[in-house]
Amino acid sequence: MTVSEATGLDLAMARVGDRWALLIVDALLDGPRRWKDLEATVPGLAPNVLSARLRRLERDGLIVAEPYSHKPVRYQYNVSAVGRELAGALRLLESWGARAAGEDVLGPRHFTCGGHLEARWYCPTCQQVVDQPDEEVTWL
Repeated sequence: MTVSEATGLDLAMARVGDRWALLIVDALLDGPRRWKDLEATVPGLAPNVLSARLRRLERDGLIVAEPYSHKPVRYQYNVSAVGRELAGALRLLESWGARAAGEDVLGPRHFTCGGHLEARWYCPTCQQVVDQPDEEVTWL
């Protein structure tokens, strides 16, 4: 498959790669973290895999590594603006996984009644919510 034949999902998965990369980005959405913080936040992640994922995520522009010590060189990691765009998708995946496991669904709640909020298709051009995406959405 050439790049021109790749779908958006193919391209997205090529950038985030695997569950470890998504878990690292998720951990960084809460704020900057150092190596040991990430190691503790993402249990089961081997040090060599953490190192490789951090390098790839930085190369792909999803995180930024900022040195906080020069001898030895140590970094603090932050999610970039591009990486922050994954927040919505990560929350949807988290809710989907919780529902599939029969767990209470985490996520945003409506302030007034406390009910769970759902993602909806919304057209900012005509300011309308699309209630029937199968009938009202065109994929280009």
